[in-house]
Amino acid sequence: MAVPKEEVTKRFKDIAQKAILLGLTSHEIASLNHLTKLKIGGNNKKSVWCQKIWLLSIVTVAIVTVSALTLAVVLKQEIVDYEKLVQIWFEQRELDIEEERCIVDNPEYIQDIFRPPVDCGVCRNVTTIVKVSDLAPTEFTERYAYSSVPVVITDGAQGWTAPKVFSFDFFKLIYSPDSEALERVEKDCQFFPYQTNFETLGDVFNMSEERASLSEEADPWYIGWSNCDPSAANALREHYRRPYFIPQESESSKTDWIFMGSPGYGAGMHIDAVGRSSWQAQVRGRKKWTLVPPPECYHECHGKLEIIVEPGEIIVVDTDRWYHSTLIVGDDLSIAIGSEYD
Repeated sequence: MAVPKEEVTKRFKDIAQKAILLGLTSHEIASLNHLTKLKIGGNNKKSVWCQKIWLLSIVTVAIVTVSALTLAVVLKQEIVDYEKLVQIWFEQRELDIEEERCIVDNPEYIQDIFRPPVDCGVCRNVTTIVKVSDLAPTEFTERYAYSSVPVVITDGAQGWTAPKVFSFDFFKLIYSPDSEALERVEKDCQFFPYQTNFETLGDVFNMSEERASLSEEADPWYIGWSNCDPSAANALREHYRRPYFIPQESESSKTDWIFMGSPGYGAGMHIDAVGRSSWQAQVRGRKKWTLVPPPECYHECHGKLEIIVEPGEIIVVDTDRWYHSTLIVGDDLSIAIGSEYD
């Protein structure tokens, strides 16, 4: 059905008026290629309608572009009340703005790009990771606690029963399918699947017996999670305690970390954003640590440092400043417990 000439004329006038409002002059509208062709080739109905569509497309793009630029200018001038927008966003989703950690995920590579530069004094004279024992709290404070110099304390886990008790099955019992501990981890705690196919800690404890028992045919795996459930924390801390060399006046984090996995796997090179130095005790298995200075210190510091942490040893490292990776070596399941201190 043909559209009346009057209707077509009205539509084009409306489009032209919008174009003028967006900043085009009458002369610029008249000089548009497709508008000119439309006037010349008016006898070809098919050509006319194709040209009308082209003209409409051009004007539409102009409207969208100018609208986007206008929005950008408005945002640039900070006319929008960002705080109010955030509040509305939370209210619409029935979230508590005081309880939620982040609106969107903050990927590690974004954190790395925008981290503040490091004072290269933390690594300038460090050429190796030393192993020490019988380390007095005063000596630890003076030499390692706040200097960012990495160290391994060989008798750090002395008196702990964790090496005899902790196992895959032990954790599976603590975090049973219907337990509050597992629910709390999946709701409130952090879980790192690394490069595995696990999405939750519950998935980990549902893996096949072959994979859990480190069968040669099964895929390797490595995971970590924060222990923020009080009941699970109390059950686990019956078998380990605050390392003896950390001064009593130093406040430790209330949340501990558990890392567990099979040989041949570990965490890739990364840097943390925890705000504190940390210790990690190798409860079972052996793990190779590789430390690398931050890029801004490559010309001032030694370079890559490597060390294997044995069962019963504790490594102390400032993971906010040292890039680090881990690799489980040997044949045994690796289990490590870690925390931060200030």
